[in-house]
Amino acid sequence: MAAITKGKSPFYPGQPVPVDLFVGRAEQIKRIMTRGVGQVAAGKPITMFIQGEYGIGKSSIAGFVQWVAERENGLHCIYAPLGGAETLEDVGAKILDATIRSGAFDPKRSEKVREWLAKYIGEQSLFGLTLRAEALRKDAPSIASGMLPFLAEVFARLQDTGVRGIFLVIDEINGITTNPKFAHFIKGIVDTNAMARNPLPLLLVLCGVEEKRREMIVQHQPIDRIFDVVEIETMNKAEMRQFFERAFESVQMKVEDPALQTMIHYSAGFPKIMHVVGDAAYWIDRDGVVGQDDAMSAVVFAADEVGKKYVDQQVYKALRSADYHSILKKIAKLSPDAMSFKKTEVAAGLTETEKKKFNNFLQKMKTLKVLRSGDLQGEYVFNVRMVRLYIWLQSLEKDKKDA
Repeated sequence: MAAITKGKSPFYPGQPVPVDLFVGRAEQIKRIMTRGVGQVAAGKPITMFIQGEYGIGKSSIAGFVQWVAERENGLHCIYAPLGGAETLEDVGAKILDATIRSGAFDPKRSEKVREWLAKYIGEQSLFGLTLRAEALRKDAPSIASGMLPFLAEVFARLQDTGVRGIFLVIDEINGITTNPKFAHFIKGIVDTNAMARNPLPLLLVLCGVEEKRREMIVQHQPIDRIFDVVEIETMNKAEMRQFFERAFESVQMKVEDPALQTMIHYSAGFPKIMHVVGDAAYWIDRDGVVGQDDAMSAVVFAADEVGKKYVDQQVYKALRSADYHSILKKIAKLSPDAMSFKKTEVAAGLTETEKKKFNNFLQKMKTLKVLRSGDLQGEYVFNVRMVRLYIWLQSLEKDKKDA
């Protein structure tokens, strides 16, 4: 059979999921919608923190809820990723940029915002807006220091369009949470708004891992009490099945059940990995039906992708000791599906030098979040199945080179 012609892949590795492919998370979405969106639409300011591991789908959930809130609840949504931001001036510039680009679901609101902020907008082309960087940088400090008045002005200018509140998502906060001014900045917005005679109906949502929220608390302890924390867990099997089936159906492709089970098994509930696996399967398949061989090839490809981005960059670089690498290789020799191991069974195959370093190795791997302690004494569990598979594949590759 001739290979089918490929169109646009329905998978988005490394990107937030389009709303039409969003599945699952009903409990978390209900909580954000009722305790957050609903309250703000009724006039009450709310602050939330969407928390979960890397690749768990925090940004996609925030994007989906904003889409619903703008269409059904009258909130004006601003999505501000802070990637690369290190100072409050950077934060001001990022939020100003995001505000200029807001209003995608309502052209009338978008036009009003851009008319007001026209001095920051350069030429418009088929590729979108170009912003005047110099003007943006010049005003960023005043935007940052007056963030609440700025957002209140956005609200005031849009009220005649039926807007009932502002929904600001601040994402990609990794580079800013160690800056003590950032925690004070967030707390200042919340406290000043709460004390106002007419508080701005603002839903302020930050997205990040627990570690970043705790870094903010270390910098300014009172910030601990302002967040309603929404914990995002891994997706269950039913949600993963629905995701893969819906994505492949959208491009008229079928998935055989064993292949589907394989992709579900190795994705382990992480949306980022699901997209890498699904995208690989989409391109590997040649007949419009994803079979078991296609799925296993996709899993191996995905493990390599995840491993190069995560394990090579963080784990292998952190394990500089040759003995550490040797210990990891011996753990890798266990079955690729063995997500846990007993400390005693690995220790039995170590050299005396390696045994002396084994405890430090395990602690380092826990710090790197590769391993966690199991339920049984002396048991250790891999946190991510793809990382486990990659380490096993790397051990095979090293054996081939050494042969």
